[in-house]
Amino acid sequence: MATLFEETQINGMTLSNRFVRSATWSGMATKEGACTPQLVNLMTDLAQGGVGLIVTGHAYVRQDGQAGANQLGAYSDELVPGLQDMVQMVHDHGGKIVLQLSHAGFFANAKLTGKIPLAPSAIKELAKTPRREMTRQDIQEVREAFGDAAVRAGEAGFDGVQIHAAHGYLLSQFLSPLLNHRSDAYGGAIGNRARALCEVFQAVRGAVGRDYPVLVKMNSGDFMDGGLVVEDSVQVGRMLEEEGIDAIELSGGLPMARESGSIRMGIISEDREAYFKEEARAYKKVLSVPLILVGGIRSLQAAERLVAEGVADYLSMSRPFIREPNLVNRWRTGDRRKSTCISENSCLAAVREGEGIYCVTEQKQKGNPQL
Repeated sequence: MATLFEETQINGMTLSNRFVRSATWSGMATKEGACTPQLVNLMTDLAQGGVGLIVTGHAYVRQDGQAGANQLGAYSDELVPGLQDMVQMVHDHGGKIVLQLSHAGFFANAKLTGKIPLAPSAIKELAKTPRREMTRQDIQEVREAFGDAAVRAGEAGFDGVQIHAAHGYLLSQFLSPLLNHRSDAYGGAIGNRARALCEVFQAVRGAVGRDYPVLVKMNSGDFMDGGLVVEDSVQVGRMLEEEGIDAIELSGGLPMARESGSIRMGIISEDREAYFKEEARAYKKVLSVPLILVGGIRSLQAAERLVAEGVADYLSMSRPFIREPNLVNRWRTGDRRKSTCISENSCLAAVREGEGIYCVTEQKQKGNPQL
């Protein structure tokens, strides 16, 4: 029977356990997207804490794809040395790390990029400011940018890359009928809506080769009227498996989805954990590619059950590792108490306010005079 602390592999990448740190916007890069010592220290703490696989915060592959301030970038060769420092420190402490590649598309920050955001469709009802519908040339150029960024990841020494196609980012927008109203080969039926994502995967795979781990993060559903549904999501997963994806991280929700989104509050009991587990079961019925499940996992007991029942192969968490970067080691050494994260999201508010990611609640409990 599969266990949480056994050694496994994803396309030759050996992992010491089944715990994954899900990509988290830290707000710790420079304004140009370069890695900083603060960000290196954050990743080092996760490696020291025993996380089997670290996924970086979303790194934008083109400057017009930036979503937030002090977001990590992967759009220029000049950023590679800083990324190398991050990777080296993680490796020095026995960790494995992949770079998440993203483009914000419709939700790019025009104030930061100085450009009108690109989108599959320029839906006026969803935005107060202009959006530009992507041409086929735009799609090709973005596809190439993902491939170029993947090459930079390899040069920096990352153990793999993850393509961000969840949470309403550009590739998620193409998948969503709520955000994709195109009538060409990239819109309409799910096979067409998945075309942009599949082409990005092909570009990345072509750039890094078959022996380099390429993962994807995608929505199990948008959980909004008119959005992506799990039946279509499973079809996309099947298409990616046939293309040769190495693992799928399953999440859900759009930025507007609030209570049904990916960052839910009030996870105070075990029955509220793993809120995408039923969608994961639907994936597992038809797919054999390794499945990483994120979404409200807080207890070792829930994690053990999800793996034992074959719901997921790996368990991914974000907010618990903000509070306790050493959580995996704590569990591994016999302290089975659930995560001390209380899921009230003030950590994310700190990032939006330019303070960088940290557990605000913990600092208040320690009596930090600045809070």
